[in-house]
Amino acid sequence: MSDTNTSFLNRAQDPIIQAAIVFGLGLIVMIGGKLIGLTNILSVSDRFPWMTASAFILFFAMFNSIFSLSSDDMNKYWGRSMLSYAGLVLCSGLLAYLFSSIPVREAGSYRWIIIILTFGYLVFMAIVRSLKSIVEFAEKEEWNSPKQRKR
Repeated sequence: MSDTNTSFLNRAQDPIIQAAIVFGLGLIVMIGGKLIGLTNILSVSDRFPWMTASAFILFFAMFNSIFSLSSDDMNKYWGRSMLSYAGLVLCSGLLAYLFSSIPVREAGSYRWIIIILTFGYLVFMAIVRSLKSIVEFAEKEEWNSPKQRKR
């Protein structure tokens, strides 16, 4: 019997695949919003694609940071994550522009939201990377009984 690890964290390891899945989900939501708006079931804002893009960028940033805990090579994961994030932001922004015909500079606060999400993503990744290195250091350290202080 082979020892295969089928943990969700181990299967969702590649940041490029994560970005592609998030982009696909964002596309589905944008298409759904467009269809709902065309059928007049509900009133959909013309900035809905920008809101969707921002929400899925946040979704990627959070989960990509969490998934980085299970990576074996943090430097490789970090590089692939940064490229995936940049690609996701560019592709989602282009898709939001195509669906709304509103450029990001005219999308109101969504321009600043994407900028803040970018800085937040970098902070998430830095925190997780720091925590992982501290835990790895603690695991390597030999722990003996604590030194007794003289009172």
